[in-house]
Amino acid sequence: AGFKEEDEMALLRRRSRSHHVATAVVATLALAGAGLVAVRSTSHPLSQSITTVNTRGSTFAGRLARTPQRFLRSKNPGLATKASCDGGAHLSAEAKSELKRVADYIATPGKGITACDEGPGTIGSRFEAVGVENTEENRRKYRQMLFETPDATEYLSAAILDPETLYQKSDTSGKLFPEALKDMGVLPGVKPHLKVYTLPGTNGETVMQGLDSLAVRLREYKQAGAVFAKWRSPLVIGEGQPSDLAIQANMNDLARYALICQDEGLVPIVEPDVSLKGEHDLETAIIANIKIQSALYKAMLDHGVYMEGSILKVNMVNPGKSCPTPYSVEQIADANVHVLQQCMPVAIPGVNYLSGGQNLGDAASRLSAINKVKGKCPWNLSFSWSAALQMPLFELCRGKSEIPLAEMSELYAKELKIAANAANGIHQPDGTDGAHVPPGAKLEAVAAV
Repeated sequence: AGFKEEDEMALLRRRSRSHHVATAVVATLALAGAGLVAVRSTSHPLSQSITTVNTRGSTFAGRLARTPQRFLRSKNPGLATKASCDGGAHLSAEAKSELKRVADYIATPGKGITACDEGPGTIGSRFEAVGVENTEENRRKYRQMLFETPDATEYLSAAILDPETLYQKSDTSGKLFPEALKDMGVLPGVKPHLKVYTLPGTNGETVMQGLDSLAVRLREYKQAGAVFAKWRSPLVIGEGQPSDLAIQANMNDLARYALICQDEGLVPIVEPDVSLKGEHDLETAIIANIKIQSALYKAMLDHGVYMEGSILKVNMVNPGKSCPTPYSVEQIADANVHVLQQCMPVAIPGVNYLSGGQNLGDAASRLSAINKVKGKCPWNLSFSWSAALQMPLFELCRGKSEIPLAEMSELYAKELKIAANAANGIHQPDGTDGAHVPPGAKLEAVAAV
């Protein structure tokens, strides 16, 4: 009462300005919590401007580009935030240097990874299919053969182990396998994930379990000698698949796994594994793989993963096994390079392709063709194969009372040389190796013979 009309208007204007500022503060703080803006304040949060990230190049964006490893903090501790995409700012310089050293070593040109991380049940079914008893000692002897095959170290930079194998010894040196591998110049890693879980309501799509207790297990595995880990997230291409839910759930899991790995001092190998099963064509596979991999790298950056200290293990981009359309090995190679060029960060030093149901001839021919056409792509493109290398070895066991380790070792050495030649882009395909030949055409070819 008693205010003049102009005083009332001035009061309303002041209240309006305060309301808009307060609303802007609340909205901006919410965005800051999501890592989308940076907040600048002094003693009174409403008395200073709130600086958003200008995508066209603001002062803040310039500072961030020049100092990507820093935490962005306001003078008000209550508003302190850590920016996403900080490249492992929580890690010490020494920790990042060691992660990069290990990742770079795994990505040694011309060398690859032997994947022998099958659990006792998986390798047991392979043994039993060819008449070998599935015992811990048979598993130990078989893996020792893989590690100690003459000249194997010329072609291998790393080996992925099942946790059981970490604690087994070589009867040649008397050392635990991780130490024995390091002595040979091969870095030991481990598979830390647990069992597959089906996502309800997704028509069979899955996630991998084991994140809750991951840090504890990784500490144990590192103490046993592991220097890296590998986590697999299986996906499928089909009607409505992979769904956005399956992609986001699996890629966020891979990113969180990678973050925990690096915090525990192990290099994470991230493995989105798209199944070869299905009738999808190559174009559909390209789209699905770009969608999956771009989601993966976005999640890794959002989680603050140090990209230089990580490795990608991924399926080759292929049409489904039942696809009726034929494709040449060159077309498949071009598809793989295209996917990498669309979304692969240059900071990651290497890609190790899994075999994923391909035989050695197809996998080697495709990897070699990829390396021939990759041009100036900065990544080392190599192999991390299990079945492609090992299934022919198991066949040597049929009809024998003992595991033929000497025969297996001789064949394995030849296979590793083929794989290394493919990693160098000098493997020569045999016949139609590497091409996608539709199932009907294969049957017609067999009938003609």
